[in-house]
Amino acid sequence: MKQYNVAVVGASGAVGEELFRVLEEVKFPVGELLPLASANSAGQIIEFMGDEYRIEELTEEVFQGRDIDIAFFSAGGSISAKYAKYAVESGAVVIDNTSHFRMMEDVPLVVPEVNPEDIELWEETGIIANPNCSTIQMVQLLKPLHDLYGIKRVDVSTYQATSGAGKAGMEELVQQMQDFFAFKLEDTKVEAFAHQIALNVIPHIDTPQPNGYTKEEMKMVLETNKIMHSDFAVSATCVRVPVLRSHSESITIRFADEVDVSVEKVREVLATFENVTLVDDLENNQYPMPMTATDTDETYVGRIRKDLHENNVLHLWGVADQVRVGAATNAVRIAQKWIKLEA
Repeated sequence: MKQYNVAVVGASGAVGEELFRVLEEVKFPVGELLPLASANSAGQIIEFMGDEYRIEELTEEVFQGRDIDIAFFSAGGSISAKYAKYAVESGAVVIDNTSHFRMMEDVPLVVPEVNPEDIELWEETGIIANPNCSTIQMVQLLKPLHDLYGIKRVDVSTYQATSGAGKAGMEELVQQMQDFFAFKLEDTKVEAFAHQIALNVIPHIDTPQPNGYTKEEMKMVLETNKIMHSDFAVSATCVRVPVLRSHSESITIRFADEVDVSVEKVREVLATFENVTLVDDLENNQYPMPMTATDTDETYVGRIRKDLHENNVLHLWGVADQVRVGAATNAVRIAQKWIKLEA
């Protein structure tokens, strides 16, 4: 099998570390590996496939002469904005996990289970964008249902884990819980989030927008329509919850007026959709939870029920590990599809 030289920008971060795990688990055909990060992380050692690699500093020149085929970027939008072009100029395809390129018209925004055909557009800029984590797991559930009935509107409320804010978010939750049990919560540090996250929920993720929504909420709205090549209405409320890992979503879907939703049919099409797992047995306490999804590459769906008042409205609950499905795993799946396209 042909091997591919791979660079990982943000090698010391949470998504970077997960990328190495996923690449190893799927036995990705890695030839040379180039882990990159800021000067602060340069020199650190990572392990991959039984070998040790020293993280190098990301610079404008680091890609020159390295013959990199695929460059994963997971170090923040400003880093991608500055350095992705140098990877492209060296001949690599960039798979970018930040928000910087997502809504650019000539950059494909891809969830491989939903719009794999868009990967073919990568040559326009040399870049493929990885969507927002909450968007990825939602469109994996919307796609088969849109094909089945035709969606008119989606309303989603998210329950997003602290790992969505990186290592700092998880560490802050753990520290605050420790402070709570030590009766020191009044002195706890609040830095990663706008408020204390332990024993709390915060209906505020990312920066406020003039329309009253947050940037995170608008990402879900705009990215969903771009990925699905659709124009149905989407509205989102994004909430941070005191969970370490895996995002949950409560989704209400309105279909065409003439549709009479069949829950059995919905379960069938979701259960057979790629990388979706149905867990839907309320009487036996079986439904998706963060503990179900964490450290897996599946999007779990359950609590599927028809609206009490309107035959064309459906409610469901979805959960996925946003570090994997919502970031690292989706990026690796894009790379796998890209390889098949280039073969």
